[in-house]
Amino acid sequence: MKALKLTFLFSMILCLGAFAQVKKVVISTPTIQCGMCKNKIEKTLSRYDGVQSVVVNVKKKTTTVSYLKDRINVEQIKTNIANTGYDADNVTANEDIYAKLPACCKKPAEGEAAHH
Repeated sequence: MKALKLTFLFSMILCLGAFAQVKKVVISTPTIQCGMCKNKIEKTLSRYDGVQSVVVNVKKKTTTVSYLKDRINVEQIKTNIANTGYDADNVTANEDIYAKLPACCKKPAEGEAAHH
């Protein structure tokens, strides 16, 4: 009887897990410049509960995030990117953190070509 109860409980947990809805969002991250930016955003976002995967495309200047919608939302993800020093859609990068980024991770000055 005890084994039957444990089996039932385990089955219920698996069923509930199947209902956790994974969402996918593509966020414009126009201020990313290089592989260091990519690694920093991917590593940082991966630490958040509910984030399933993060892929930064430096050429397209986008960040694609798969996440569990019951644990984190798009606005929180954008805020976390901004708190890493990068713009994320309509959320502007945290200025203090941006100022501490390596030179290769900063936007080229007006009229200056990117070095990447």
